[in-house]
Amino acid sequence: MTGIGLIIKKRLLIVLMFFLTVIVLLLIRLVFIQVIDGEWYQQQAYEQQNSGIEIGAGRGTIFDRNGKELAVSASVETVSINPQEVRKSKKDKYMIAKGLADIVSMKEEDIIKKLDRKSRYERIIRKVDKDVGDRIRKWIKDEQLSGIYVVEDTKRFYPNRNLAAHVIGFTGTDNQGLDGIEATMDKYLKGKSGKILSEVDAGGREIPFSEQKHVAPKKGNNVVLTIDETIQYLAEKALEKAIKDYKILRGATAIVMDPRNGDILALTSKPDFDLNAPFAAPIGIDKSTWKGTTKKDIETLQKTVWRNKAVVDTYEPGSTFKAVTSAAGLQEGVVRPDSPVTDATVRVGGWNINCWRPNAHGNETFTEGVYNSCNPVFVRVSQALGIEKFYSYVRKFGFFDKTNIDLPGEAKSVIHKKPTEVDMAAASFGQRFQISPIQLITAYGAIANGGTLYKPRLVKELTDDDGNVVKTFQPESVRTVITKETAQTLRTILEGVVADGTGGNAYIKGYRLAGKTGTSETLQTKKYGRYIASFMSFAPADDPVICALVVLDHPDVYPHTGGMVAAPVAGKLVEDILNYLEVPRRYTEKDKDALQVDTTVPEVTGLTFENAKKLLNEKGLTYEIVNKGNTNATVVMEQMPKPDAIVPEKTVVLLYKYKPENEPTVIMPDISNQTIDEAAKTLQAAGLNIKAVGLGNAVKQSHPPGTKVIKGQLVEVVFRKLDTE
Repeated sequence: MTGIGLIIKKRLLIVLMFFLTVIVLLLIRLVFIQVIDGEWYQQQAYEQQNSGIEIGAGRGTIFDRNGKELAVSASVETVSINPQEVRKSKKDKYMIAKGLADIVSMKEEDIIKKLDRKSRYERIIRKVDKDVGDRIRKWIKDEQLSGIYVVEDTKRFYPNRNLAAHVIGFTGTDNQGLDGIEATMDKYLKGKSGKILSEVDAGGREIPFSEQKHVAPKKGNNVVLTIDETIQYLAEKALEKAIKDYKILRGATAIVMDPRNGDILALTSKPDFDLNAPFAAPIGIDKSTWKGTTKKDIETLQKTVWRNKAVVDTYEPGSTFKAVTSAAGLQEGVVRPDSPVTDATVRVGGWNINCWRPNAHGNETFTEGVYNSCNPVFVRVSQALGIEKFYSYVRKFGFFDKTNIDLPGEAKSVIHKKPTEVDMAAASFGQRFQISPIQLITAYGAIANGGTLYKPRLVKELTDDDGNVVKTFQPESVRTVITKETAQTLRTILEGVVADGTGGNAYIKGYRLAGKTGTSETLQTKKYGRYIASFMSFAPADDPVICALVVLDHPDVYPHTGGMVAAPVAGKLVEDILNYLEVPRRYTEKDKDALQVDTTVPEVTGLTFENAKKLLNEKGLTYEIVNKGNTNATVVMEQMPKPDAIVPEKTVVLLYKYKPENEPTVIMPDISNQTIDEAAKTLQAAGLNIKAVGLGNAVKQSHPPGTKVIKGQLVEVVFRKLDTE
């Protein structure tokens, strides 16, 4: 018995322990349900007892730095149904399908499929205009329908269409950001959706006479960019003109930065697209087969108009990189501005490196070597530094890392991990490695501001609807790369590149512009053959407020160098920006000598010749009297140029003593390659006036040689320095 009793006690103890364990586990589970996961279960129960219709949240506005709207949310309507509620109403589903289809322009069968589903919520259509929503509301009321809902929604709208397309980006059908700032700042912009809630029974049917609850949507925050809408517009127009003038085949890029804090004032890539129709077929694509949503179509968009060349593309920087080599050499003391150098051929690893110019420059100072952009000069600087020291500066200037700009898809540079002497020699003048445009302008920003490398800043702050600042994104200093003294020395040298060197076609009268040309050849079908022309600049050279980079991919003209095609584009862009920023001009003696002051031709017909001469002299104009026979006219019968024409001072105005039946014409001479003085004399001898644009030799004239031109006509002639890299 004792043994049996002991066994029973053990069994009872086991059973007791089992039940205690179960109770403890149940208590633990209860704690989890009631305390730890309580809110989740409450939400599940709430949602089970309540049927909800989502109300879209207003997406935050995207502003430029001056408060101009770049992306806004417009009010639209979303139409949805509760199939269970519709069936419960006993209304004919075919009548409902036809009524909805007629109003929203959908197929009846598509709506019937949604009506036949067992769910409590089916979306019929999103983003219809308010007048469509009002028609549906009236129809619901007239037909006494239930289970059909029209609720307020939002639709993204871009007032400037393609302006800053690659910066702003766009949203999808559900208002989620898909590209650009819309994507990277989506968590701040998107807000929180609201709901219209109705109580339902266990079968999902709406409980009669139950009270509906409205959970208001919460609008997202506004994003204020560093972009300046006006500067962005100027940059885009500059590229559009360049693409037309120089027949650019593979797109172009322009970036404008404030070097003092890294703010991006403009960033554009061409081709681009209309933000209001991002899935539309690019120009040149067959629209008859285009859908815009297939995998093939999306890949086409990503390779063409969606491609942000300023950030996602890499290229060989060419001679624009020589500023980095110069900075390293000056900082380390291996070269001084007045150091004697030579452009004699350098042989590295069996490879001869020569100056780009067939007629060598010979012995020169380092400063002159930079002006002339002699490749051997920079190879020797890199050799004096050595591989380790040279590439330490490449790293300091940020070329081994992404800039982490607030845009998707930033490319990483392509640089040799274990560079050789040959790699370094080629890199010293910008070849055999690749960087992105945003990396290059970021590096130049450090030269312009006195030596500090800044992260490019695209987002300035977040605000609420009352204009209160919610979050500020401060400028981020990455590191100091060179001293202020080195930066100042290099800025002076780069100013000379524009004033006296290969960057002369970017010269601006009254503004001190510093910069460097670049021409690189890229691989095309496994061989070199496509050229990229670029110009990197900052201004004013002594106290820079902007950096500007222009990159033109495959100009189909000759010469196709950075100095010939990119420099004039950058120069005009910088001039327009400085004018907009109201930076005062400071004319040098050289500027004054080349300065053309425009004036307006006054109306002198009907005046006596004496009075006409006096008025023309007051306007800085000269004159020539044209007689026919022995006309004794005492007043001017006709004039050329016509009144109100804008012409340079000293233009010759022809004063006629008779009324010509037909305006007299002359044959337009060929002034190709002539200097400004030569062209002016040639045109004057032909009875024509000149308006000179640029410096150097004539490369373009507004009227083709050999054509008939009205005598006294103003001829616009474009001049370029031809000896450029």
